[in-house]
Amino acid sequence: MKSMAIRKELCKYADKIVKNRLVVGPGGNISARFEGKMYLSPSGFALDEIEPEQWVEVDIKTGEVTDNGLRPSSEVLMHLYAYQANDEIQAIVHTHPPNCIAFTLLDEDLPIMFPDQAALVGRTARIPYVMPTDEKLANALLPKVNEASSILLMNHGLVTTGRNLREAYYRTEVVEESAKIYIIASSIKEPKILTEEEFQEIANLESEKYRIKLLQEQK
Repeated sequence: MKSMAIRKELCKYADKIVKNRLVVGPGGNISARFEGKMYLSPSGFALDEIEPEQWVEVDIKTGEVTDNGLRPSSEVLMHLYAYQANDEIQAIVHTHPPNCIAFTLLDEDLPIMFPDQAALVGRTARIPYVMPTDEKLANALLPKVNEASSILLMNHGLVTTGRNLREAYYRTEVVEESAKIYIIASSIKEPKILTEEEFQEIANLESEKYRIKLLQEQK
């Protein structure tokens, strides 16, 4: 099976997501692009229970399931529309991180506060609450995937994209940590955020560019 390498990599990051409690139970869904297809978590499965052959193959152009007969995640359109809209996206991670969900309840934009956030993620977009699994969610997310690599879904969770699964996954970790830091700091006083100039200085550091290049390399 030509797709076996990407299927195994999906299993690897699915395990990381569950172990780090970025989802609970059969929540969340992840996917990766490979040769005109996307490989997506099946509906009703906890992410760490999925075997390599169970990732559902979907034709990105037509949206048709083309392999094992399992039903794809109910949020399949969210993944499909994003891949169709942006050729640079090679992986999508949708999780329900507790600090991210708590932060969305504040109805605020997540500010950039520290170097890892500035370099690895940049600005985080957000969309209002939309019923999960609905095509309205896919349509609401669609314009944002060309604006940001991380998108907070109000009262719902987080979507991150990347040029590979590794990049998309670590963006999830960084955004969750950012939300946690903001919540902790805000409980004491108004947090100090990075200025636009400070943000750009970090983004332009040669050392950060090298680190991002390594992150984008497949392992």
